[in-house]
Amino acid sequence: MQEAIIRAEAVEKYYAQPSENRIQVISPTNLSIVAGEIVALLGPSGSGKSTLLRMLAGLSAPSAGQVYWHERPIASTEVNVSIVFQSFALFPWLTVLENVEAPLKARGIEASERRRQSLKILDTVGLDGFQAAYPKELSGGMRQRVGFARALVVEPEVLFMDEPFSALDVLTAENLRSELLELWENNTIPTRSIFIVTHNIEEAVLLADRIIVLGRNPGHVRTDFKVGLPHPRDRKAPAFTQLVDYIYKVLTQPDAQPPELPQTPAGKLSRAQRPPSYQMLPHARPGGIAGLLELLIDHNGKDDIYRLADDLAFEIDDLLPIVDAAQLLGFLTVTEGDAAITSSGAEYANSEILRQKQLFRTAAVENVLLLRQIVRALEAKSDGTVHEEFFHDVLDEQFSEEETLRQLETAINWGRYAELFDFDASRHRFILPAKPQHDAADEEEMDA
Repeated sequence: MQEAIIRAEAVEKYYAQPSENRIQVISPTNLSIVAGEIVALLGPSGSGKSTLLRMLAGLSAPSAGQVYWHERPIASTEVNVSIVFQSFALFPWLTVLENVEAPLKARGIEASERRRQSLKILDTVGLDGFQAAYPKELSGGMRQRVGFARALVVEPEVLFMDEPFSALDVLTAENLRSELLELWENNTIPTRSIFIVTHNIEEAVLLADRIIVLGRNPGHVRTDFKVGLPHPRDRKAPAFTQLVDYIYKVLTQPDAQPPELPQTPAGKLSRAQRPPSYQMLPHARPGGIAGLLELLIDHNGKDDIYRLADDLAFEIDDLLPIVDAAQLLGFLTVTEGDAAITSSGAEYANSEILRQKQLFRTAAVENVLLLRQIVRALEAKSDGTVHEEFFHDVLDEQFSEEETLRQLETAINWGRYAELFDFDASRHRFILPAKPQHDAADEEEMDA
């Protein structure tokens, strides 16, 4: 077995709470990075991709477990890694050359040597002639090239990249991916392994020798496999599209067991491993759900999620919450990356606003535990009101403070739309309406 450059052994990340419970961000995870591989890490928002990257790079200590650098604890040894960030993270008051020299200067390299190394790497990444320019004078693609040069000038053994192309336009990102792959395959860049966090499935399949997909709540490895496709890779090849569809299936069916993964051993689960009491509500608005369903109606009721995102010029991370919300409500199903509208979803998309509210209300109460409990609590109270803090405390046992607030915001948005309840923000109280504002009789009268 090839020796790992970086090896994570049962690493976890969690945050203690005043009670005995804790917010688990990353569940116990084993992971290794070996020489000669580009590793892509995929996962939905909130799955802990960047948190895991920071632990592997030695920037953040795990709450439990250990990260090893060449089999030595990473916290007690000198590591040779660099990170390319999404936001370029350049010093605006320094020239291109000075930005690239900065990490060498921090390491105490003499001026003449750091200039020689910096000019060499600038030439390698195609920035020869721009040494005296300032970041504000460069395009987004050129600024990211400076970020690459600054990361590579220290000759890192492992290059970490945190969504490095997501802030760029489509053509610039495609060009930089191709250039990065060319530098890697020709052994032009001085690094032995690349670890890239991305939300772009095609990007992962285009670049990576190995792909890891995380699940969330808490973050955990759902599948970890090698990509057996030779470079350069053809997006239209059946093997490529099948792999993309497989990853979509893993991402969009979080409760399904990917066939490549071993079965979870039977036995009693720890608290951190138990299924959550509450679903994590996707942060999507009813209007966005209705819009997605109407688009699927126009596409004969079924379409590939990736193609749909591409047609809408959406990032997949922007579309997935809407897909997840529609799936949670029973308005569509997702199979191998294809979203298909259900009969209730078609009725919802084709109905007038009052009927849509009624259908949404029924689906929300049937499928969303939090909304169902809010309604029941309101109905049980003589004054028909419940303080927000009650549900905040319940959710806080399962989610972080930030996510708890987002869950409540989404629940309030859905509940108001469905006329399940109102919410008085000044008093922080849920309020049960005196009576449903639109009942079946009203709708029959309107239809007549």
